Amino acid sequence: MRTVFLAALGFLCIPVAMGQAQPPMDPVVKSQLKVIFPDAATFSNKEGSPPHYKVYAAAPKGQEAKLIGLAWWTTELEPLERAFDGPIKMLVGMDTTGILQGVVVTEHREPYGDFSVDTPAFAAQFKGKNIRDPFKVGQDIDAISRATISVTSASRAVRNSARRIARQLLTPPEKK
Repeated sequence: MRTVFLAALGFLCIPVAMGQAQPPMDPVVKSQLKVIFPDAATFSNKEGSPPHYKVYAAAPKGQEAKLIGLAWWTTELEPLERAFDGPIKMLVGMDTTGILQGVVVTEHREPYGDFSVDTPAFAAQFKGKNIRDPFKVGQDIDAISRATISVTSASRAVRNSARRIARQLLTPPEKK
């Protein structure tokens, strides 16, 4: 019985190993990526280490699509970063120069109501931030009364995950 199971598992792995098409991207994730990168033409499936999506611009006919950004889930890169009542799951997008393109908060639990990291203003303040910015609550990140722990944790998760992605996947700019 065990041999049959392992053989079946091997057959499931063959299409990926042979380079055949992967299943289509979850439409909800694709729509969230479109919020962050509205001008993007296509997105890769999640891949690599650290896990991320690649974002491509439309390419002229006969040319290869140009990589314009990367996106990732903070909970996959900073799983121990927690807010007041658990993790805050955010999809973060960054262009190839280390500038954040946006944040979409998709899941969090607050014990006293939804008034902190789920507001559009919270996510909007990350757009245009450079990964070299400090991401300090009360300085370049707005504090929210009664949500200090959540805001601080979410900001740290965005900062740390963006810097990790940049270190591992982006080429540093040439010094002049």
